[in-house]
Amino acid sequence: MIKVNIVDDHKILVEGLRKLIDESGKAIVTAVSHDAEGCRRLLKSQSPDVLLLDINLPDGNGIDLCIELKTLYPELKILALTSYGEYTVVRRMIENGALGYVLKNSMSEEMIAGIETVAAGELFLCHEVDLLMKKAQNSDIWLTQRERELLRLIVEGYTNPEIAEKIFLSPETIKGYRKNLLFKLGARNTASLVKLAIEKKLI
Repeated sequence: MIKVNIVDDHKILVEGLRKLIDESGKAIVTAVSHDAEGCRRLLKSQSPDVLLLDINLPDGNGIDLCIELKTLYPELKILALTSYGEYTVVRRMIENGALGYVLKNSMSEEMIAGIETVAAGELFLCHEVDLLMKKAQNSDIWLTQRERELLRLIVEGYTNPEIAEKIFLSPETIKGYRKNLLFKLGARNTASLVKLAIEKKLI
């Protein structure tokens, strides 16, 4: 049986995943953590065959955590589990050492196939991401109208509270949107986000 650790802060999703994996007959969930720090603690005493790693964690992001864990545990097989289906994010996760990438809305069969493939040391991309990677180029960044509007306001120098007031959303929602934009564009901070937006003519 393949031993799987799950790192994801969505507890309902985690319970569904645990049930799916435990009932597959192929793998079993040996531990769950809901943030990056919990994952670090668990890995000090456990050696799972596969780590199912969410990208959006409450105390960090899976992209940075992935490369950190691969440096500490080179043999660890990481399967990204996320709702981010953007070319830049997929590419960065694979570059940082993930062996696979599965979207949270993937079919249950794909989830199990991903765990098996990654456990065997081979690359696995769910069907939707596989299609994306085959046709995408660096310039193919698709933004929603709301994201484009937010990006324009960020480039113009408005703060989160100011943006929230302008487009009638809460500052927390704006914070989430800004975080998503950083992930989508592969930017490390607001300055690089602004630079990318201008270079790629996204606004």
